[in-house]
Amino acid sequence: MGAPKPGPVTLSSADYAVIAAFFAVNLGIGLYFARRGGKSLGEFFLSGRNVPWWLAGISMVATTFAADTPLAVTGFVTQHGIAGNWVWWSSVMSGILTVFFFAKLWRRSGVLTDVEFIELRYSGKPAAALRLVRALFQGVFVNTIIMGWVNLAMAKILELTLHVPKLEALGACLLFTGIYVTLGGLWGVLVTDLLQFVVKMTMAIVLAVAAVAAVGGIGTLEAKLALLDAAHRIGHSGSILAFFPTTNEAWLPLLTFVTYIGVQWWASSYPGAEPGGGGYIAQRIFSAKSENDSLLATLFFNVAHYALRPWPWILVALAALVLYPHGVRGPDGKVDAELGYIQTMIDYLPAWLRGLMIAGFLAAYMSTIGTHLNLGASYLTNDIYRRFVNGTASERHYVWVSRVATLVVMGLAIVGAYANNSVGGAWVYLYNLTAGVGLVMILRWYWWRVSAWSEISALCASALVSNLLIVLHVFTDPNANAEVLLVTVPVTTLVWIAVTYLTKPEPEETLVRFYERVRPSAFGWARVARVAAPGAGVEPLGVNAIDWVAGCGLVYGTLFGIGKIVLGDVVPGALALIAAAACGAVITYNVIRTERADRVLLPTAASEL
Repeated sequence: MGAPKPGPVTLSSADYAVIAAFFAVNLGIGLYFARRGGKSLGEFFLSGRNVPWWLAGISMVATTFAADTPLAVTGFVTQHGIAGNWVWWSSVMSGILTVFFFAKLWRRSGVLTDVEFIELRYSGKPAAALRLVRALFQGVFVNTIIMGWVNLAMAKILELTLHVPKLEALGACLLFTGIYVTLGGLWGVLVTDLLQFVVKMTMAIVLAVAAVAAVGGIGTLEAKLALLDAAHRIGHSGSILAFFPTTNEAWLPLLTFVTYIGVQWWASSYPGAEPGGGGYIAQRIFSAKSENDSLLATLFFNVAHYALRPWPWILVALAALVLYPHGVRGPDGKVDAELGYIQTMIDYLPAWLRGLMIAGFLAAYMSTIGTHLNLGASYLTNDIYRRFVNGTASERHYVWVSRVATLVVMGLAIVGAYANNSVGGAWVYLYNLTAGVGLVMILRWYWWRVSAWSEISALCASALVSNLLIVLHVFTDPNANAEVLLVTVPVTTLVWIAVTYLTKPEPEETLVRFYERVRPSAFGWARVARVAAPGAGVEPLGVNAIDWVAGCGLVYGTLFGIGKIVLGDVVPGALALIAAAACGAVITYNVIRTERADRVLLPTAASEL
C-alpha cells in the first residue's frame, strides 16, 4: 500500500459557526484595545510597560506555538525519532540563561526594541550603522523567514484539509490577523494570545488522545514502533522512542547531538532562544510591569515551551509513524514527513471536533503571525523611520506609521511563504546562519571591551562563512549541520575578538551611562565601575549561576518526567518530576531572597545616581 494523500475535511455548519465565532472574538479584542494602543509607541509596541508576568509569559508561549511547530516536530520525529527534537531542546540552556542573567538587565535598559539597545551600549557612526543593519536584518530578513515558514505551514494545513488554494488561504488568514494587530497593538496581541493558547493547547491534547487511541493505546503504540525499528533501522541499535542517541546512529549522529548540547545553544542566535535574549522575548520583557515580572514571565515561558507543550505533538507524530508507515504525500505527490500530523487529524479526529481543530490551527497561526507583525513594525518604525527618517514627529504620527509598517510586514510575510519549502529546514538554516554570533551577544552585557565593531564583524563573519559552507555543499554527510556550526563558530569568534582588540573601545561616557542604567555585575566592568556612581554593579552572578543550573534541571526534569509517564515508565518519570520540583524550590528561594536584597540596595543606588 502506497503513501496516502489527504482528502478534504468535511465541515458542518456548526463547524463554520465555531470558526466564525473565533474570528469575531479576536477581532473584537483588537477593536477594544484600538484606542489604548493608539496613544503612543510605548502603548502600541509595549502595552505601556504594565503587563503582569503571567500574561507576558503566556504570550511568549503562544507566539512559539505556531501552526508550523507541530508539523516541524512531526518531521523531526518521523526522520530521527524522539531524539531528533534535540535540534531545539538544546536551546533550553540559552533560554534559562536569559531568565537569570539578562531578563532584569533588559527591563532596566528602558529601550523600546532590542535593536534600540545598540545605541545605548555603543556610540557613534558604527553604532548607528549597526542599528540600521540589525533593524533590516531582524525586521525584514529574519522576520520574513519566520513568517514565511508559519505561513507555509498554515497553507499546507488549509490546502490539505479544506483544499483551499495557497494564495487565498494565506490572504484570508494574514489579512484578518493584520487587522486586529494594526488596531490594538501589543495589547491586542497579548489578550488574543491568551485566548488562542487555551484553544490550541486543548485541541493539541485532544488530537494526541485520538491518535493514540487509533493505534490501540500506548502499549500497542510502543510495540508497533519496536517492529518499525526492527524493519527499517537494521544495523542501528537506537530506538524511535529513545530520548537520547545511544550510539552513532545515522539518524542522529553523536557528533550532531554533542554539537547541539555543547555549542549550538550559546553560539547561535535563534528567534525565541537568542543567547542574551532578543526579538519578541525581549519585547515581552520590556512590556512587563517590573523586573521581577520580566524574570517570572521568561521562566514560565521556558518551562511551558520546552517541557509542557511538546508531548501532545510527539505522540501524534509517533502514532502517524504507525498509522502511515509509508508516509503521507502532499499535493505535489511527494512524501512529506511533516504531513503525518495533518493526515492523523483528518482521519481520526471525531467529525464534531474538526471545526475546533481548524480553529486551533488558526489560533496557533494568528498568535505567532500577530507577534511578528507587531515586532517587525516596531523595527521599521522605531529603529528605521524614527531614528533615520523623521525623529521629531508626534507620538500619534508614529502610531500611524506603525500601522502602515504592519501592513508592509504583512506583505513581506506572503513573500516569505513562497520562498520557503520546508519548515524544519528553515529552522536549521537560521541556526547555521547565526552560528558564532551568540557569544558576542552574551559578552556585550558583561565585558566593557566589546564594541560595535565586535558585533558587526561577528554578524558578517558568521553569515559569510555559514552561507559559503551551505551553498558550496562542503559537508554532505549526516553530520553536515553540526560540521557547518563547528567550522563557523571558531572562525567567527576569532574574527570578532581580533577586531575587538584592533579597534578602539567605546567612549568612557557611553560605557558609564550604560553601566549606571543597566547595572550589570561589576565583573568584567572593573575599569568602568571605578568611575561610575556608587550602587551599580550589584547583579549577583553566583546566585544567577546556581539558578541557571537549577532552571535547566527544572525544564529538563519536567520534560523527561512527563515523557516517561506518558510512555508508561511511571517510576523514572516520577523521579524526574521530583528532581524538577527540587530545582524549582531552589529557584523560588533565590528569587525571593534576591528580590528582598534589591529592595534594600536599589533605592539606595537610585538616590546616589
